[in-house]
Amino acid sequence: MEITPVTRVARSKERAKANYDRLSRWYDLVAGRSEKKYRDFGLQLLAVAEGERVLEIGFGTGHCLVALATAVGPSGNVVGLDLSAGMQAIAQERVQAAGLADRVELHTGDAVHLPFAPDSFDGVFMSFTLELFDTPEIPIVLAQCRQALRPGGRLALVSLVKKPGTAVRLYEWCHEKMPTAVDCRPIYAQSSLTAAGFAIVEVLALSMWGLPVEIILAKSEEL
Repeated sequence: MEITPVTRVARSKERAKANYDRLSRWYDLVAGRSEKKYRDFGLQLLAVAEGERVLEIGFGTGHCLVALATAVGPSGNVVGLDLSAGMQAIAQERVQAAGLADRVELHTGDAVHLPFAPDSFDGVFMSFTLELFDTPEIPIVLAQCRQALRPGGRLALVSLVKKPGTAVRLYEWCHEKMPTAVDCRPIYAQSSLTAAGFAIVEVLALSMWGLPVEIILAKSEEL
């Protein structure tokens, strides 16, 4: 079967940041409910244990931060990184309202340059985030994740995936015509992970609006 290229990301990081800052107050109404089921499956696969240190990249409005912080307990720690300061403000409000601010640390930044020491985390979680990076950046982000993970650490990824079909072609057309409004696109998630040195442990294949979604648990192989 012919492997067709992944659509590129045309919008700049500055435009992406401004767009998510603008959407932050309304994001849960726009996409939060439709994404929840898939996020929850990803959290189940990651299976965070009490006392662990976990990184979430692209934490958005903070729903998964609350779940992760609850799972790690008072002896654990959750770190979040998101490009949008607007999303960080909403997420911080949600974490504080849940009474979990003492175990959650939030940063604004780009996952192409993770500001964390090697071997810092037991797990990494990304939900509908890796697809936002341009194609040449995907291996860089995954390499950064692998470096930040301790040996044998886990990565749970929730992603739109590129497979033949009308829904994918239509979505990619919308992405090309409206690169800011439809700024993510389906990617080859499993092959990207294995190329970055991760071993695939488990995959759940689902569908959202007719688009294929994979929830993947991967393990960091020793560097």
